[in-house]
Amino acid sequence: MKPFVAILIAAAFLNMPQLFADDPAKPKADAKSVEGTWQGSLKAGAVELRLAFKITKKKDGSLTATMDSIDQGAKDIPVDVVTWKEPDLRMELKVPGNPVFEGKANKDLTQIEGKWKQSGQTFPLTIKRVEKMTELKRPQEPKKPYPYLEEEVAYDNPRAGVKLAGTLTVPKGDGPFPAVLLIAGSGPNSRDEVVFGHKVFLVLADYLTRRGVVVLRSDKRGIGKSTGKYAEATSADFADDALAGVEYLKSRKEVDPHEIGLVGHSEGGVVAPMVASRSKDIAFIVLMAGTGVTGEQVLYRQGADILKAMGTDAKTLAKQRATQEKMFAILKEEHDRAAMEKKLNDFVAQEIAELSEEDKKTAKTQKTALDAQVKSLLTPWMRYFLTFDPQATLGLVQCPVLAINGEKDLQVAADVNLPAIEKALRAGGNHDVTVKELPNLNHLFQTSKTGNIFEYGQIEETISPTALALMGDWIESQAKRPAADSTVTASNESWEDSPRLGDRLRSRLRNLRLRNR
Repeated sequence: MKPFVAILIAAAFLNMPQLFADDPAKPKADAKSVEGTWQGSLKAGAVELRLAFKITKKKDGSLTATMDSIDQGAKDIPVDVVTWKEPDLRMELKVPGNPVFEGKANKDLTQIEGKWKQSGQTFPLTIKRVEKMTELKRPQEPKKPYPYLEEEVAYDNPRAGVKLAGTLTVPKGDGPFPAVLLIAGSGPNSRDEVVFGHKVFLVLADYLTRRGVVVLRSDKRGIGKSTGKYAEATSADFADDALAGVEYLKSRKEVDPHEIGLVGHSEGGVVAPMVASRSKDIAFIVLMAGTGVTGEQVLYRQGADILKAMGTDAKTLAKQRATQEKMFAILKEEHDRAAMEKKLNDFVAQEIAELSEEDKKTAKTQKTALDAQVKSLLTPWMRYFLTFDPQATLGLVQCPVLAINGEKDLQVAADVNLPAIEKALRAGGNHDVTVKELPNLNHLFQTSKTGNIFEYGQIEETISPTALALMGDWIESQAKRPAADSTVTASNESWEDSPRLGDRLRSRLRNLRLRNR
């Protein structure tokens, strides 16, 4: 059933190793009860994830527990069933895949050796008692008080009838300043774009604001404090929300309305060109791991690269591709959702029927996970993303563009997408295009060894200083661009004769004087 699991991974991580040197604290010597904090590492092939369990006793004497997946940044996941009959411990989570831990404790109750069972697969897992579980180190996360102003804001997207909530950070001093709107990648992202415990947009916003740029970052519709229905939204809907963000920035006195840019990460790199192609108010855009080919092509390459990094053999990779092609064909050819769901379920049933008797047993235990996967493929977002071709939209973008990708990006391959982005932009007549492939960086622009998605949480760095400096320098160069760089080529009119262009040039000259004080 590996091909089905691979598709689920690919769909989930478009939204994304060196272990920490410090060990968990030493266990208490007088531990007598199974209550307490336990931690261990789950190893599945090339993947290693640290899990922690906090077991407590309720008033009625029964046990309850929560689980943290440390490297994924997931905290306080409820454990539905906790059974302790010394020395045997059993914990069960009633979620897709139905994960269960069963283990046997040693005599002094400092270690429980057992197995983790999920989706028909079994992995060894030994957990040890610790006083405090390992905490993720995120040295780039800023600490208050900040050397700039931070404000909770909200603004409307009247077209969709939703209210977006976010955070605006403003440099201290005289304005108006250049501004950027951050557009997050796929998945139900909050304003900080939290991935595997990394607050990507918090770090990016902090860096840019310290460099004199106003930054707006917002919760996606239906997420956090924003209203609306996330489950019904597509990339086009997120583009509408981004346009509302641009309108909000234009209303702020601290913002130079002629120097508003967009920074989009992953799916945000798909959304940003949509916005720039529809609005004359966009002065520049930065595409961080944006796509230049259809979503279908992205997912084929993404699935293969992720599985290769996990050590998957060539036969399974071929099966994975064939399975993807058949399932994607159903999504593209069928327009009725009910009929689409039936065809997908029939296809899965047929694939299971062709398995060996031993594999069929495994497939039955994976049924919940497979059902969840089919539902994820049926979402409006996936159906839109699968067929959307960014080439036409990129060809309409005329503002300056910086497109960057990490060399080790396994989710949006640099060697496929960067050339496609540049080709489309230049074919549309855009000559202000800068394209960079950054060595040793992954999809989050962290310095990485393999680019594997399971490294994300284990790497302390949130964004490479090299990537931050590249973006900061380029954005600053847009605000400081000399007047000679801006001309009206269509009519040959001078900047004095064009009110909007004249305002923009005067604004740039004013910003240049302010920054050079």
